Amino acid sequence: MNWDFNIAPLLPWPALAALAAAGLVFIAVSVLTRGRGWILRGLALALLLAALVNPSLRNEDRELLSDIAIAVVDQSRSQSFGDRAARTERALGDLKQVVGRLSNTELRVVTVTSNVSAENDGTRLFTALNEALSEVPPERFAGAVFITDGQVHDVPKDADKLGLNAPLHGLITGSRKEIDRRIVIEQSPRFGIVGKEQTVRFRVEETGNQPGPIGVTIRLNNGEERNIEVQSGQSVSLPVLVDHGGQNITEIIADPLPGEITEQNNRAISIIEGIRDRLRVLLVSGEPHPGERTWRNLLKADASVDLVHFTILRPPEKQDGTPIKELSLIAFPTRELFVEKLDEFDLIIFDRYQRHGILPMMYLANIADYVKRGGAVLIAAGPDFAAEDGLYNTPLNAVLQVVPSGQVLEGGFKPQVTDRGQRHPVTRGLPGAEGKTPKWGRWFRLVDAQAESGEVVMSGLDNKPLLVLSREEQGRLALLLSDHGWLWARGYEGGGPQTELLRRLAHWLMKEPDLEEEYLSGKQDNDNIVIERRTMADTAAPVTVTLPSGATRQIELKQVTPGVWRAGLPVTEPGIHRLADGKLTAAVAIGSADPKETADPVATEAKLAPAAKASGGGLFWLEDYSNLPRIGKADAGRQMAGSGWLDFKANNAHRVRAVHELPLFSTLGSLALLLMGFAAMWYREGR
Repeated sequence: MNWDFNIAPLLPWPALAALAAAGLVFIAVSVLTRGRGWILRGLALALLLAALVNPSLRNEDRELLSDIAIAVVDQSRSQSFGDRAARTERALGDLKQVVGRLSNTELRVVTVTSNVSAENDGTRLFTALNEALSEVPPERFAGAVFITDGQVHDVPKDADKLGLNAPLHGLITGSRKEIDRRIVIEQSPRFGIVGKEQTVRFRVEETGNQPGPIGVTIRLNNGEERNIEVQSGQSVSLPVLVDHGGQNITEIIADPLPGEITEQNNRAISIIEGIRDRLRVLLVSGEPHPGERTWRNLLKADASVDLVHFTILRPPEKQDGTPIKELSLIAFPTRELFVEKLDEFDLIIFDRYQRHGILPMMYLANIADYVKRGGAVLIAAGPDFAAEDGLYNTPLNAVLQVVPSGQVLEGGFKPQVTDRGQRHPVTRGLPGAEGKTPKWGRWFRLVDAQAESGEVVMSGLDNKPLLVLSREEQGRLALLLSDHGWLWARGYEGGGPQTELLRRLAHWLMKEPDLEEEYLSGKQDNDNIVIERRTMADTAAPVTVTLPSGATRQIELKQVTPGVWRAGLPVTEPGIHRLADGKLTAAVAIGSADPKETADPVATEAKLAPAAKASGGGLFWLEDYSNLPRIGKADAGRQMAGSGWLDFKANNAHRVRAVHELPLFSTLGSLALLLMGFAAMWYREGR
């Protein structure tokens, strides 16, 4: 029973005060004049004022509300190291039992896992606590317990501004004796120019330093492997050659430290996106024709292209008697281009070139060797290719896998993407190729030839090869067996995707990853890894995914378009995921490339100490106890933690279910008493 005295005046307090003052003055005058009955008058006045004040007795039927304690359980990646997971599970079970025995106390459990986005990686216990507190009335919050290794990455900078009205305790699951060795990337450029070196700087850190040098293995993007020795804490600069466009991955691996808490952070990865500064193209044109200007315009329109155009305007056999001094042309530096600086070009294009004795056979042999060393050549052939003095009958035929028959086919046709071309990145999904009949204009000439090897990705009249792509040792070669591509650029019969086709050809010839026909890749899409395999084969082998923890998953791929196979894998761990299908390998960085969870996995109480102290809580290493510290409850204002014990706050919050009120001067008895008082006063006055 909870009885309270309550008043609800029938008149405003100023009016009651004025009435009481007037009554007192009247009684005082009666006393001073020795008037009779002043005692009865005072009693009547008191009864009247009491009735106007309207006092009552109130009884509240209260329901005691439980205090709410919150346990935030760290199940991030670092909690899987050592025996932390077992300690966490045991501590949570013991905590539930202990809190269950406390009077009027409820325990709510919140689980926190590692995030996978680069912006929000790490362990975020305070974020989870704030979300849980949004559903807890402040007057019922009894305190929070973090079950964690202490590696928390969202600790407020100002612990005094936590805003907690109850203690924050921490149960540390790790051990004070833990040691660890880890790679720390100090500098890793995001982009680099292809062919240039970038510097990656790293160091090896240790907790529980061991004397002596540390062995480090460097695995470069090209498969090269180096072994070096460094000292703990020593900053090491590593030159890395960006040798191709796309991702250039360098992996740094430190030798394991005996007894360390984990070896997962003994390796780190640097990903440099290779970009080309400028594309250097050598265009070699033969006899002038309508399409020559088209090639030049297309290349000059691209600001990233440095074009050198070698064209034959006056072949040696043309002798018209014009004096040499009247010719405006200057001698072209053929030796410089085709011998001394040939390797500086990214792409060489022959546009209807025919031997006129301008380029010696030795120069063409140099170009064949250039292809074998990794160069790229595109040949746009016309009738000249089928002639006896065409490029096929030169040393360049060492890399030509197409044999001309000597005939040139005339007649209108729409270039067709072949079945193999539907799979190849150069022609797959080419704009206008949808359906059985392409939605682009016709060409009218085709060099008849037979492809001995390579991929025929487009065909012309009578399904004859039109575009052939081939790999020659380390280099690549593309052969377009028609000189009517300029009709697309001129918009004839609606034109066609000449610019897009040329762009794709150039990028494939220069080994851009996005145009590779045999390629394995992965990327993060929210909480999933999208694995993609491009292949010219009819099937794609399963992909084995090695997680950062070392666990493996085998993923079956499904064909989504010809030549493209995909599958998804839910992300469960941030870090480097390695993909392999028996032929190709790839790496995917999920979250940041150096996740906070493994950057420093050694258990600590230092990060939580300011917050625990500010809230009145305490920190306890579970290795010091067979179960848990002693847990109880204490009223607000008392100490909440000490050596071997911790308390939750007892709030004594309640909810009123019903109110019973007993008026003291609103009943018939009170009215009768008041009337008796006035009657007695009148009676006395009347005598």
